[in-house]
Amino acid sequence: MPATSRSVCVYCGARAGLSPAYARDASATGAMLARNGWGLVYGAGDIGLMGLVAQAAQAAGGRTFGVIPMHLVAREIGKRDLDAYVVTETMHERKKVMFMNADAIVMLPGGAGSLDEFFEALTWRQLGLHAKPILLLDTEGYWQPLRALIDHIVDQGFAEPSLQGLATIVPDVPRLESVLRAALS
Repeated sequence: MPATSRSVCVYCGARAGLSPAYARDASATGAMLARNGWGLVYGAGDIGLMGLVAQAAQAAGGRTFGVIPMHLVAREIGKRDLDAYVVTETMHERKKVMFMNADAIVMLPGGAGSLDEFFEALTWRQLGLHAKPILLLDTEGYWQPLRALIDHIVDQGFAEPSLQGLATIVPDVPRLESVLRAALS
């Protein structure tokens, strides 16, 4: 696959989670991005799933761009051997820089911080502020409760049904790759 100037922002946990499948898919995602010539934009940590995504992307020769707020450099072990490493003052600034430097958003399993990033990107899309694809990698059904919550929000009248189509849940890394190829071509 020829290299492109496209980049994918990956939001995911600073922890590895309990299932080995999360780590497997994080590494597979990093390698897949590199294989397709897509740069990785991520939270610049060298721990948890985010560290695995970056390590795999680097090992496969991919471009890496990390963004981390000052207060998390020590806690998330800021990965300084990236192609680009940006330290911001705040979390808000981190999210903005990550979002602005990506052509698509991918969510792997994660916690409250990952959900914060997801809901901001989803809300901006709902408001028409961007049209970037938002994809959730549903490793072992991780995102099914989120899908149910979004359905509940719509069912209870707090959002239009169109909200349900603004993010796409994919079952595995091969499907993630094919959807990204279609979206980024």
